[in-house]
Amino acid sequence: MTDGGRPGGVIVRTALFALIFMGTVLVYLPYLLASGAATARWQLGPWRYLGLLPLALGSAGLGRCLRDFAVVGRGTPAPFDPPQALVVTGPYRWVRNPMYLSALLLLVAEAILLEAPVLLCYAAAFFLVTHLFVVLYEEPALRRKFAGSYDRYRETVSRWLPRRPR
Repeated sequence: MTDGGRPGGVIVRTALFALIFMGTVLVYLPYLLASGAATARWQLGPWRYLGLLPLALGSAGLGRCLRDFAVVGRGTPAPFDPPQALVVTGPYRWVRNPMYLSALLLLVAEAILLEAPVLLCYAAAFFLVTHLFVVLYEEPALRRKFAGSYDRYRETVSRWLPRRPR
């Protein structure tokens, strides 16, 4: 997709992707799972509010990653409308997949806040599917598109475990 290079267009497309895709995967489906009649519940009481910490970190991480994709990368997280530039700033300096890690934090937060262990299973499934997507599709596509710069990035930044930038 192209919008003639207008930054506003890419920001709107990123917001729509976040609302539709991320809203479904990170809000609607967890809500359906957690509200099931036969869903087991923890009784965490006030301790469940510890889930606010991963909720805040995950929300901030997603917001920053979406911004970087739109502004720095001039594209969206959607595979059909990818960034035009390799994004290696902000949280991408620490780990190659901060958006997925932020989403995982949100799912863990929801599990804690809603006292719904089923959401931890959903989070584990999300991570497995995400890992397979990254390894089988995303990394080869990035290697084809950005060649040597992506190879250098892969050599210095971990896929899943954040570490201090070199």
